[in-house]
Amino acid sequence: MTEEEMNLSNQLCFSIYNANRLFAKFYQQILSEYQLTYPQYLVMLALWEEDPRNLHELGQALHLASNTLTPLLRRLEDAGWLTRARPTEDKRQLVVSLTDKGQKLKPEIKQKLAHCISDAGGFSRESYQKLLADNHQLIESLLKLV
Repeated sequence: MTEEEMNLSNQLCFSIYNANRLFAKFYQQILSEYQLTYPQYLVMLALWEEDPRNLHELGQALHLASNTLTPLLRRLEDAGWLTRARPTEDKRQLVVSLTDKGQKLKPEIKQKLAHCISDAGGFSRESYQKLLADNHQLIESLLKLV
């Protein structure tokens, strides 16, 4: 790499870091109305896709270890979004399920976010899909390195 390519502004990692930071800020502005953080919203998305889920499956879907996921789940449970329970047939498992609140607010939150993203994003559907595909490819490449 040339000296110029090594400049901070030319680093893909720095660009992605900034995009991640701005995504979190953008989502936090919208989600604050629901007292949800961006990581908590990601948990909710995973549960809206499949409910209930055991802790291991949820961790795999979110690429989070249980020690990172547990505090998120505890706060979501305290706020009434979900429940955590150990099935009587296998006390080693922990099953996470949406509450009525968690199920009922899904359409409202998804609608609000979809509207804000389409208004603010300025991306065509094709551009969005290309960015997403490129990001998935980048993630797959990085997984081979770590």
